[in-house]
Amino acid sequence: MAETAKPIVVLVRPQLGENIGKAARAMLNFGLTELRLVAPRDGWPNPDAGPAASGADIVLDEAKVYPTTAEAVADCANIYATTVRKRGVTKPVVTPEEAAREIVTQPGRSAILFGAERSGLETEDVALARAILTVPINPEFSSLNLAQAVILCAYEWSKTQADSGELAQPTQEEILPPASQEELDGLIAHFEKLLEPKGYFLPEERAEATKRTLRTVLTKPGWNHLEVRTMRGVLSSLGRPPREK
Repeated sequence: MAETAKPIVVLVRPQLGENIGKAARAMLNFGLTELRLVAPRDGWPNPDAGPAASGADIVLDEAKVYPTTAEAVADCANIYATTVRKRGVTKPVVTPEEAAREIVTQPGRSAILFGAERSGLETEDVALARAILTVPINPEFSSLNLAQAVILCAYEWSKTQADSGELAQPTQEEILPPASQEELDGLIAHFEKLLEPKGYFLPEERAEATKRTLRTVLTKPGWNHLEVRTMRGVLSSLGRPPREK
């Protein structure tokens, strides 16, 4: 995907370099790389940002600084202001998920504004936006830190890119394919072979029903090849005479 199709993250008057770094880390986790800073309190670059970014150096190295919010979003057609407060400005209100769906279908560049850690966005910042972006949150504790707010939006955007091949589910490569029916039948037969001489399937008139129930129990887990092999090893060990001490 072209970088110009991805939303821009704009941090308005961010206070701590550490929080800028954490926001950059959250962005890169979900494939966003364009960061713009509006009048960072402690200037830029900030030595505290790098360690907090945990390797998201490409985001920090290419971050651009602007004196005003208006200048930071001058080339953007779709601007979202993240806020949970009512500012007396009548604008559409969307969730991160709704905003993400709009961003991938609307022409023109998109930007998401995040306010300063202590005070959030000012009314003048929100006035620049086409919509207010907010999340349902505990009304008795509605405080999100900067990186949390960024990661909510970045994650929802990443979900629209599930088929792009740019983002990967880390666990997918570790999931082994399911065991074949032949392997599963071998496991069930192994159980039956060990249970038969123990009288498990008695009385005889209940044997078939008991075997069906056993098959159902052993079929439910969705074993993979390694799990079946491991279980067969357990059964083989149980079937051997005890070792002499």
